[in-house]
Amino acid sequence: MRDEVDELAEAWARERSDLDLAPVAVFSRISRLAHHLDRERRTAFTAHSIESWEFDVLAALRRAGDPYELSPGRLLRETLVTSGTMTNRVDRLVHRGLVERHPDPSDRRGVLVRLTPEGKDAVDGAFAALLDAERGLLAGLSTSDQHTLAGLLRRLLAPYA
Repeated sequence: MRDEVDELAEAWARERSDLDLAPVAVFSRISRLAHHLDRERRTAFTAHSIESWEFDVLAALRRAGDPYELSPGRLLRETLVTSGTMTNRVDRLVHRGLVERHPDPSDRRGVLVRLTPEGKDAVDGAFAALLDAERGLLAGLSTSDQHTLAGLLRRLLAPYA
C-alpha cells in the first residue's frame, strides 16, 4: 500500500540521493496525521461550543476529580501556558460560566479554579466526541497494532518527557 509520503520520499531520493531519508517516512506521516487530528478536534469542540484552549483548561479540571478544582499554578503545569495567559483564559471561562474562582481554604491569598456543572457538561460532551473521532482515525489498525503504535510513540517521546 503506497501513499503520498512514498511519492514525496522518492522525489527527495531522486534529488538528494546523498541523504538518509528514513525520517521523512515517519515524520511526514505524523505531520499529516496531526493535521487530521487537529481538524477532528476542532470539529468535536465546536459541536460543544468550546475552543481547543478551553478544552485544555476544562479537561485539566475534570481530570482532577471531584470537586474538579485546581490552583492556577497547577493549571499552568497541566496546560503549559504562561501565568498571564492562564489568567486571561480563566477570566474568559468565568465570564462564560464554565468555571468559578473560590478562595483556597489552605492559603488565604490563594484561589482555586473550579469547574461549574455547565463546564463539566461541555468538557464531557467534547471529550466523548473527540474519542469517537479518534477511534475513526485509528479504524484501520487492529487493537494489537494500536497498542504497538502507542508503545513506539511512547519510546519516541520519552526523551522529551
